[in-house]
Amino acid sequence: MHAFLLTACALIPLAANSILCRQALETGAIDAASFTSIRIISGAVMLCLIVLIRRRPLSRQDGNIKSAAMLFTYMVFFSFAYLSLGAGTGALILFGAVQLTMFVYALKIGEHFSLLSWLGLGTAVSGIIYLVSPGLNAPDLIGSLLMIIAGIAWGLYSLAGRGTTKPLESTAMNFVYCVVPVIVMNLFFLDQTVLSNHGVLLAIASGALASGCGYTIWYSALRYLKATQAATVQLCVPIIAALGGTVLLDETLTLRLILASLATLGGVALVLLQRSHKKN
Repeated sequence: MHAFLLTACALIPLAANSILCRQALETGAIDAASFTSIRIISGAVMLCLIVLIRRRPLSRQDGNIKSAAMLFTYMVFFSFAYLSLGAGTGALILFGAVQLTMFVYALKIGEHFSLLSWLGLGTAVSGIIYLVSPGLNAPDLIGSLLMIIAGIAWGLYSLAGRGTTKPLESTAMNFVYCVVPVIVMNLFFLDQTVLSNHGVLLAIASGALASGCGYTIWYSALRYLKATQAATVQLCVPIIAALGGTVLLDETLTLRLILASLATLGGVALVLLQRSHKKN
């Protein structure tokens, strides 16, 4: 029950990041590089404040350079992908790539898959392929490729987080490690800088709340999840993001997105049912 509650609480901020980022960039309230920089810096500040308030020591050893590199890659490519993708579409591509990354890892370490699990995986992947395939209402190709890279990076970051015993400190230090690289990255896009109060507030909300606090909860939940479970439950995020995009951003739920989501979530259900049956 504890793991279920942690996972459920983590899924909402994961979806909120897609909605906040898309809202900020679609309206032109801020540019992608500035959004990423403010998101990372505000997340680092929030997490360090939480660590300070809880009077926990924070050291370099709490973070991991490789994990921080994956976090940085995810955040940069995520923002630029949302220049051309809708909230629900982007989230589905993102977490489809996450699932593939984590399933490949599970295979690598020798985790056993039943026929039902393979069927579920194949169904989920088919949904993603259908979504990004050329045709009417197909998402932007460049945006889709950027989001796939972001998904692979997030998958690797999530896998690394499964081994941490101090999720709050680890997340805080990983964010701190990203601050200097993101400032340097932002220098390359100074001529494209667009800032407004609304855009900055959205970036801070994404960084301090949805990312900083949300990722800490997610890192805590990861300790109780297998790689396949962590991969599959995250595929509930696109549905939350798609609904949020429809209600808050007035985005259209296309037939392509609906069918792709049904296939993807159907695959998720098969894997989870198989896992649950195996435990019983």
